[in-house]
Amino acid sequence: MADPLFHVVMYEPEIPNNTGNIGRTCIATGCALHLIHPLGFDTSVKALRRAGLDYWPRLRVTEHPSWADYRAATGVPAERLWFTSGVQGTPPWDCAIRPGDHIVFGPETRGLPSDLLAQHPERVIRLPLVPGERGLNVATVVCAVVYEGIRQCIARNELALDADAGLIAGDAP
Repeated sequence: MADPLFHVVMYEPEIPNNTGNIGRTCIATGCALHLIHPLGFDTSVKALRRAGLDYWPRLRVTEHPSWADYRAATGVPAERLWFTSGVQGTPPWDCAIRPGDHIVFGPETRGLPSDLLAQHPERVIRLPLVPGERGLNVATVVCAVVYEGIRQCIARNELALDADAGLIAGDAP
């Protein structure tokens, strides 16, 4: 896949292990990763080597100083953005996630800012949980939403699986 399948956007991520796991998911699914500062960890080559993230050089990752800088750098229109929330939104299977869409995930301890969610209420995704349970780990949510997007793309013949069940871009045979 030449172009990223999806763009996973981490808004001010705090926990390095989560971001490492998310990076691995992005590599495995052909997604790009965007990290919006401030980050709760160091992404220097030395820090990545110490953390054992030997796959990081294969990751399509871009760091952005702020949300405004991310928007300016990517130029992504609002209709190609999805936002995730633990308290409001539509299940991902009721959203039309398309190749090239940007899916935004919030910081682990506080989620995305409410004013950001309020600007795009029709573009907010939420994984349903049983009543009274707190939210899932952000890396788990990223994986669930990305694979739901993959399922949708396969169903619309925008993506296919090869004979070994590997992802391939383009129309299904």
